[in-house]
Amino acid sequence: MNLRNQNILFFLRATQHGGTENVVLQLCEIFKPLVNKIIVCSSDGFHVAALSKLEVRHYNIPDIEEKSPGTVFSIAAMLKKIVKQEKITIIHTHHRMAAFYVSFLGLYKKCIFINTSHNTFENKRYLTKFSYKHGHLIVCGGMVKKNLVDYFGLPQDKVTVIYNAVKSFSGTIVKDNLIRDLHNQGYFVVGNVGRLSKQKGMKFFINAIPDIIRRQPKTRFVIAGSGEEEQKLKELVKKLGICKYVIFLGYRNDIQNLMSQLDLVVLTSLWEGLPLTPIEAFSVGKTIVATDVDGTGEIVQDGINGCLIPPCKSELIAEKIIFLIENPCVRIKYEQNARERYGRVFTFDKFKRSYIDFYERL
Repeated sequence: MNLRNQNILFFLRATQHGGTENVVLQLCEIFKPLVNKIIVCSSDGFHVAALSKLEVRHYNIPDIEEKSPGTVFSIAAMLKKIVKQEKITIIHTHHRMAAFYVSFLGLYKKCIFINTSHNTFENKRYLTKFSYKHGHLIVCGGMVKKNLVDYFGLPQDKVTVIYNAVKSFSGTIVKDNLIRDLHNQGYFVVGNVGRLSKQKGMKFFINAIPDIIRRQPKTRFVIAGSGEEEQKLKELVKKLGICKYVIFLGYRNDIQNLMSQLDLVVLTSLWEGLPLTPIEAFSVGKTIVATDVDGTGEIVQDGINGCLIPPCKSELIAEKIIFLIENPCVRIKYEQNARERYGRVFTFDKFKRSYIDFYERL
């Protein structure tokens, strides 16, 4: 494929600065100098200011998860118009409902159709097979590929794994005054970073805190993120009587800068495709306590560069955090191994080269 002649449409469902949006922004950065034009099409929630900096146009459409007949026909009409008006030659979807519209409208007959899957699912089997059967399929990790092949019956040789990645953090650390003050007072600071949604399992992290502070009272906890469960989680903190131990930082756009100042990172997700949080932590030399769901185990190696635990187990979250507080030599060794694994597998350069190679092969 001659990339210079291509007009790419990235089509997704935005969820307020989620992992999929980060990947799409990375792809915009990679392909902007290489192709004729890039367009992004999504519902409300995409970081439009970041697209503007890249000089990428954004089209706002209704939520593609909304399946009322009126919404479906409205989205279909808008998508057909955008493809025609912008002379799109490649449609790269990042959600199975986005892929559904490409298949439903037969746009794969006019454009090269690529889909990246970011999560595992065990529902809507026929919808998923219909949506993906005409696409060139990318997945963010081995477990997502296994899910598409084993559960949805898609051909193994039609699915390519390209791991998510983050850029290395090479800037000057901008000190967070709150974390600096906690360290000056001798506190060990544990952070959980992610959207405040059911998927991220934050309530299990919060429920682990009373057990931790009973054993390690010089520990404090920060939660960075925003989302629909924010108020519910703050009420849980009050109910448990741990307000003085937990600080909600809100949404942060300096995740690696923040993580570099934490003593330990925690990920309590109930499901993931291939989460960015462990990769971000590893890129700044931090280890992690993480739930062993889907692709997380492709990043975190239990007892080597971090700790893996089953999801929804607050007592095990507490146990592993206490273990790493009480065993600093183990924690340092995990941190060294974490940084090494990032450099070997999850760098942005590897991600960039893999996507360019994939496009050029089509």
